[in-house]
Amino acid sequence: MANTDWHQRAAALDIDGRAFINGQRVGAVSEQTFDKHSPIDGRLLTKVARGDAADIDAAVVAARAAFDDRRWAGKSPAQRKRTLIKFADLVLKNTAELALLETLDMGKPIKYSQSVDVPSCANCIRWYGEAIDKIYDEIAPTADNSLALITREPVGVVGAIVPWNYPLIMTAWKIAPALAAGNSVVLKPSEKSPLSALKLAEIALEAGIPAGVFNVVPGYGHEAGAALALHMDVDCIAFTGSTPVGKKIMQMAGQSNLKRAWTELGGKSANIVCADCPDLDAAVKAAIGSIYFNQGESCNAPSRLFVEESIKEAFLEKAMAMMPRFQPGDPLDEATVMGAIVDATQMKTVMGYIEAGKAAGAKLLSGGEAARGDTGGFYITPTLFDQVDSGMSIAREEIFGPVLSVLGFTDINEAIRQANSTPYGLQAAVWTRDMTKAIQTARSLRAGTVHVNQYDNDDITVPFGGVKQSGNGRDKSLHAIDKYTELKTTWIQIG
Repeated sequence: MANTDWHQRAAALDIDGRAFINGQRVGAVSEQTFDKHSPIDGRLLTKVARGDAADIDAAVVAARAAFDDRRWAGKSPAQRKRTLIKFADLVLKNTAELALLETLDMGKPIKYSQSVDVPSCANCIRWYGEAIDKIYDEIAPTADNSLALITREPVGVVGAIVPWNYPLIMTAWKIAPALAAGNSVVLKPSEKSPLSALKLAEIALEAGIPAGVFNVVPGYGHEAGAALALHMDVDCIAFTGSTPVGKKIMQMAGQSNLKRAWTELGGKSANIVCADCPDLDAAVKAAIGSIYFNQGESCNAPSRLFVEESIKEAFLEKAMAMMPRFQPGDPLDEATVMGAIVDATQMKTVMGYIEAGKAAGAKLLSGGEAARGDTGGFYITPTLFDQVDSGMSIAREEIFGPVLSVLGFTDINEAIRQANSTPYGLQAAVWTRDMTKAIQTARSLRAGTVHVNQYDNDDITVPFGGVKQSGNGRDKSLHAIDKYTELKTTWIQIG
């Protein structure tokens, strides 16, 4: 589709920012709204309902009623499967609108909203739909006079809070397994990117998911998000976001009704490239492509690059040759591969880390500047630092922007030690042709996912999550079903 068509579509788009509760679009009980501006150029997209405790309560009441009368939970797995597959089909049918909302809302290139985010969302919903009638319960070994059944049951009302970097994908990762298992859901999207989730709720209703089963309440974290985590009638809270907020979510879960709390939090992922890397070009392409994808706004971005000293010069030469490909451009241009930073606050944060890196003595090889300032949007050139040491803030703290820190090493054990010397443990990688070294390193790295001779390969069939302060529980794969189901044992006397 021509670039001008995306701009024309954006100009003609009629965006509804109201909440979606019990199958209907509704304004906030308080009648308050907040302005949603696009990070692309600062345009006002719409006024969004500013949900708070009253709106969360209305959504939870609707979700509880839907769960208790079993309008969804009471359907057979095969029936839920058919509905979720239709839901996935309708997501794909609405690809253009959903992709445009995603790009306008949080700044990612339309190229990827179309080819990655919407298809991944639909695939996740379809996969859990297909999976749910293939999960069997158990019969325990007992004496002849008893039958012991071990069955899975939906937990009830699931609260979900998702971030702004991958709104559609993160929403799907939460709601698909929860809905497949028979739960009702109240979703609180980030106030920075609520629009695609609101549209998704409309599509779910069209697919046949009953009113009240999937509700979306936009609003600020300290108002709507806190109310959801503290609500006494929410049985489970699933959160993706920063580690500091994740800690608060767990505290709120405990101080309320001791609801289950599942968190996928921050990361400072280490990518270790050894001198015996089997394909240096592939390692460079993966390192650069992964850190600058989605403007570096990815929790699993390989923001710490450890390169063995004997190949570091060659590696950096190849890396520098790639930098021009990732210059920020118009997100509505299908040729653009790096778009806008989500808002002024995040822009300031990232630029602050860049200045801190320079002040600490790191060598700025490329980027480090604001760009496209005349557009009214928020853009940063891809930034590459060399001569970074592990004590610098750019090597220790999650930046969530297009900033790569390069650290040299001569001893793989020291590289592993530094890689693990962080409160995070989400993802990591090692590049070596020595499989013994690869396996030993993978076992030593404290991370939920470790890649060997690749980075960022992914599939819905494998679990995703972290250790340490990167969170608990797992999204994706059949393991995610565990978060949204309870095990029940039923003893039956025979004779």
